[in-house]
Amino acid sequence: MTATRSSGPALAVVGATGAVGAVLLQILSQRADVWGDIRLIASARSAGRRLAVRARESEVLALSDAAFDGLGKGDIALFLTPAEVSARWAPAVTARGAVVVDQSAAFREDREVPLVVPEVNGHAVRNRPRGIVAGPDCVTAVMIAALGALHAEYCLADLVVSSYQAAGAAGRAGSQTLRRQLSLVAGTTLGEQPGDVRRAVGEDTGPFAAPLALNVVPWSGRLCEGGWSSHELAVRAQTRRLLDLERLPVSVTCVQVPVLTGHSLTVRARFENVVDAGHAREILDAAPGVILVDDPAAGEFPTPADAAGTDPAWVGRVRASLDDPRSLEFFVCADNLRKGAALNAAHIAELIAGEFAEIAL
Repeated sequence: MTATRSSGPALAVVGATGAVGAVLLQILSQRADVWGDIRLIASARSAGRRLAVRARESEVLALSDAAFDGLGKGDIALFLTPAEVSARWAPAVTARGAVVVDQSAAFREDREVPLVVPEVNGHAVRNRPRGIVAGPDCVTAVMIAALGALHAEYCLADLVVSSYQAAGAAGRAGSQTLRRQLSLVAGTTLGEQPGDVRRAVGEDTGPFAAPLALNVVPWSGRLCEGGWSSHELAVRAQTRRLLDLERLPVSVTCVQVPVLTGHSLTVRARFENVVDAGHAREILDAAPGVILVDDPAAGEFPTPADAAGTDPAWVGRVRASLDDPRSLEFFVCADNLRKGAALNAAHIAELIAGEFAEIAL
């Protein structure tokens, strides 16, 4: 544990040594310091490592009951862990009186756990019967700030989305698999014969359903009824919850692409009211957490390479649908580890810390 710092709430970061955890530690060092003690927690195999946060070194603690000793009312734990880990340990933390912010899928469908993106429904953090606040998955998080701003003006009625997901969303295993596959195919004459990529990669598909190098894979998650993937249905359900539109028609196609960092989405949003594309650009330009880059004539539009390492969602290619005056189409991308996970968790935690500060006054 770190030495005692300010009088702010203690913050425990569970999963501190993972891909999202590493980004979270960077974010904590870049944002306002509202925290007292900061403790870093990870699996037993990472225990004893020393990591820097806010220019102080801290020893990583093994995930156990003892790691949460001293954590109680007015303190916060960020879980950046697989769902099964969050499901096991989050209730143990809330039993101590602390609040949990969880970025896994463990609680996203629990009606007693608010699902929150601060730019869209930050007020929801105050209603947490179980002492837990959940963040959405990285695909939903990329588009929801832009979509929420447009919904507030035009009232969303129907949504069609295709995602182009970076390998890094599968953690270090995803990034390492893509790098390994790219090294296998580099310098070859791939493409001259059918099946070249599969032969070069062999069975080394890692966490993906098919080779990702020089390829796209239209699948993410497990198979569900009707041929939908679990990830597609999750984006649908989370979008409905975040926008408080429980019957919103949503169609999602998830695609893995050979990009290391940065998810991209094409969005076709149909509204109850007629949409003016110029005004929509003004709305997006002013939306919190969004940057508008939309001048195709000058070659200006966002790409995941632009978004990598940055906080906002980048939006471009904003245009009125050709066949429906109530529909708008646009492209959005963001850093999936930062905007899609770590930053959202940090922002939620800061809202809760601010709430505690109000109570203390």
